[in-house]
Formats: sequence, C-alpha cells, structure tokens
Amino acid sequence: MPDAPRVSIIIVTWNGLHLLKRCLPSVLATAYPSLEVIVADNASTDGTADWLQHTYPDVKVVRHPENWAFCRGNNAAVPHATGELVLLLNNDIEVPPDWLWPLVHEMTADPTIGAVQPKLLQIDDRQRFEYAGAAGGHLDRLGYPFTRGRLFFTMECDTGQYDAPADIFWATGAALLLRRSALDSVGLLDERFRLHMEEIDLCWRLHRAGYRVRIAPASEVYHIGGASLPQGSPEKVYYNFRNSLLLLYKHLPPSQWRRVFPERVLHDTAAVARALALGKPAEARAIIRAYADAHRMKSAFAADRPAGADAVVAPSYGRSVVWDYYARGRRRFQELPRTAFTPRFRPPA
Repeated sequence: MPDAPRVSIIIVTWNGLHLLKRCLPSVLATAYPSLEVIVADNASTDGTADWLQHTYPDVKVVRHPENWAFCRGNNAAVPHATGELVLLLNNDIEVPPDWLWPLVHEMTADPTIGAVQPKLLQIDDRQRFEYAGAAGGHLDRLGYPFTRGRLFFTMECDTGQYDAPADIFWATGAALLLRRSALDSVGLLDERFRLHMEEIDLCWRLHRAGYRVRIAPASEVYHIGGASLPQGSPEKVYYNFRNSLLLLYKHLPPSQWRRVFPERVLHDTAAVARALALGKPAEARAIIRAYADAHRMKSAFAADRPAGADAVVAPSYGRSVVWDYYARGRRRFQELPRTAFTPRFRPPA
C-alpha cells in the first residue's frame, strides 16, 4: 500500500444537522486506511452533538461553548487532531470514496507543498464548477479573488480544461488539506477575519514562508454552497470587502499598498454605484461599512506586514480581473492573458 500518513478531517458546523445527515456518510465512507473525523460543533441547538454520539460514535465531537464561526471553530479543533495532515472540510460537501488519495499523493510528493485542494463541483450539476473554489484560486493585484473555472458569477462547465495539477495562489477552505508542520510554522487561521478569505490569508502566509499551494484535480468533491451565508447576503458582501482590504494591508509592503489603495477605492465606488443601480441599497451599505471597519481594524495588522523584500509575495495576477471581466468581456479563466500572471503561477501556453 502506498504511504498513507494519518489524516484528520475537521468539519465545523452550526445548526447544520440536515447537512451532516446528507454529507457526512460519504465522508465516513472514504477509502483511506488512516483517517479520523472530527466534528467541531459551534453550540448547535438542533441536536447535532447528540445525533453524532448516537449515530456515529466513532466520530470525535468537539463541542464549542458558542458559535465561533469558521476561523475559531476550526482553530479550536486542530489541537484535538492527531494526523500529520489536517483537512478542513465544509459540512455541505459530499465526497466519492477515492477522493482523498490524490490530495495525499500531491502533498507527500514534495515537502515544500503546504496546502492542496481538490476540484470543487456543484452537487446538483456535477459537470459544472462550484463558486467556492472551482479548480484553484488566484488573486489580482487589487485583492479580488477568482478561480480557474469561475470568474465572479460565471461558472464554467468542467470539460477537463483544468485537469493538470498546478500551483495556485490560494486553495479553498471548503476542502483544504494542510501539512501540520506548515501550520506549526505559519500559524492557524487568522481569527480576526472571522469568516471569508481566511484561507487566502493562510495560503499567502504559506507562500511567504516558502511553501507551495497546489490543486490536485484528480480529486473532486461536490459542494452545496451557501450553507453559512447565501450569495447576495449583505453580510457576505460585508465580510468579502472588509477582509479583502485587510488582506491587502496585511501582505503588501506599505509602498505598494499606497499605490494600490486609491485604485481599489475607485473599483469599490463603482461597486456601490452598481448595487444602488440594481436596487440593492443593503449591499451598498455593506460595502461602505466594510471600508469603515477595515480602516478601524487595520492597525491590528501592522505587525504582520512584510518587513523586507524577501518577505514580499505579490498577488498572482498583475492586472485587474474586475476590469478584464466587466470592461473587456473576459468571462473564462482561459481568456485572461497568461503573461499577466507572475511566472510561478502562469498557466501553460
């Protein structure tokens, strides 16, 4: 049997018993010889912990005293994990039996790989990529994330176009395999983000520490999506904009931040105007609130900023993906100019 390091799967849930009933059986049917499953229950009131105890007594349940959301919910469960590899998995993901092996193979092939994700497909349309991670993430120079297979709200069909393993800038937190020693080196999820973009921050820290982040497309999983905050939720908009700004402030050197921030303001002003034009005033208010809170919070991130040139890792895409998508009509990842990607992340010709 190939090398099978122990893997600890951590699933954070809050009042998601209906999701666990649908998806957890597939996780427990994973064909892998050294596996533990940990459910971190964020003080659910729907009977989650009792159901797990009676239905799946071999599942380790970590009961949190309150809803600690995604970041703290995962972090508080990591000390209970015994694996040398830790896999963060959303509670709304269904998996086939052989999904884990390609991730482990990718991770064990190179000790400099710190994180690996599978291909994410929609659970009800398994030929189409899913919003949360698709086939691996990138970040443009203004801090807007996008993925191979999904630009904004355009989800591509999976025709094998991204079936080659590749280096990516960020791997989705919906299904994220992490090297435990890398976590020990760079730290866990940054709880100041609370939820959304915390995995991009973690991957950026891994890059800064010399690790690689990869996509193993031979592994695929099926995501329901929107279980924590649905698409279009003003709260989701708020966290996405706030955390994106904090992400840039945390990882860009001050001189680059000063160049990028004015252009970012212009883009987000256009987003506010678009929301108002579409009759979504709550979304517009969420963006404005995100700016106010990011400004208030940014001093807490000052100590994390790059101290020298060696600590700087630039975003993987050197243009504005917003401009490419909305102004130039580039709706697919493959339509983005490959020369705009930094050499390490450049797609094959």
